[in-house]
Amino acid sequence: MPYLLIRTNQNVTEAATATLLTRASREVAGLLGKSERYVMVSLEQGQPMLFGGSADPLAYLELKSIGLPGGETARLSAALCDLLGQELGVPRDRIYIEFSNASGPLLGWNGATF
Repeated sequence: MPYLLIRTNQNVTEAATATLLTRASREVAGLLGKSERYVMVSLEQGQPMLFGGSADPLAYLELKSIGLPGGETARLSAALCDLLGQELGVPRDRIYIEFSNASGPLLGWNGATF
């Protein structure tokens, strides 16, 4: 059940949004070794945000997954920062990422829980 939320102050075209979401879904599935069938990705763009007192391009990401490997967060951070740099032009040092290891019984899907 990986879920990636991307919040950015950048305005993204419809075509660029589709490319980013498609690529992010594929990459999250690969990075976590999970089926893309269960990956959800969302983008909140054009958000009023500052980082370090500046409105230069920035992003805040949340990655949640059942069984998120705490020892892998540095690798995940590097890959997600690369993705945002390539797709949105956001520098690595202007991205925060919150990682959460979700509990299966506390997540609902398909009328049940994991």
